[in-house]
Amino acid sequence: MPVPHPAPQEEPVAAEPKPEILAAFQAAKGFMPVVEGLALYAAAADAAALGLPLLEVGTYCGRSTILLADAARGAGVTALTIDHHRGSEEQQPGWEYHDPTVVDAEIGRMDTLPTFRRTLHAAGLEEHVVALVGRSPQIAAVWGGRLGLVFIDGGHTDEHANGDYEGWAPHVAEGGLLAIHDVFPDPAHGGQAPYRIYLRALASGAFTEIAVTDSLRVLRRTGPGI
Repeated sequence: MPVPHPAPQEEPVAAEPKPEILAAFQAAKGFMPVVEGLALYAAAADAAALGLPLLEVGTYCGRSTILLADAARGAGVTALTIDHHRGSEEQQPGWEYHDPTVVDAEIGRMDTLPTFRRTLHAAGLEEHVVALVGRSPQIAAVWGGRLGLVFIDGGHTDEHANGDYEGWAPHVAEGGLLAIHDVFPDPAHGGQAPYRIYLRALASGAFTEIAVTDSLRVLRRTGPGI
């Protein structure tokens, strides 16, 4: 009689945000394209299954935070987001990504925190997010817990990118994910600091790449160290 063959194993279907969450993401001020947002959401939902918090470095006005928060809500965990809310280098006056609508008129400096809070309120996600207001290395220095996901999307200088990587990559749990945004192998397409920490993560042997979506890279912790 013929020997039965096992049915082929199908790849799990990537999680997708509900239409209202995607609409809130698209309505929010920020720079992440939809295709990268969908990939980030899938990674966040994957990581949230570990039962550990999800952490983002670089809040800006909360566009990507919406996705992390909804994925966290679905798994009963918390999304954490870090920013000093004074804007990164390229968002200062005279630079390409400066937005005068998020400048505090009283002190003349950027302040994206009020816009971020309105973004979360509009999306109905305030209670699922802890906003950590300050500089990434200072917060990392006092953070002691494991994380299911670290999403690095902060300052794009080598100093800031390396500080974010060195401060937060050690906290990614076994099987957890490290996501890095604005990874451009070609210098003509963007700054190289995120690309360099991406290469560093791969070279460490601690992380294995599992997804590439335009400038977003997702890696899983498969070994110790950074």
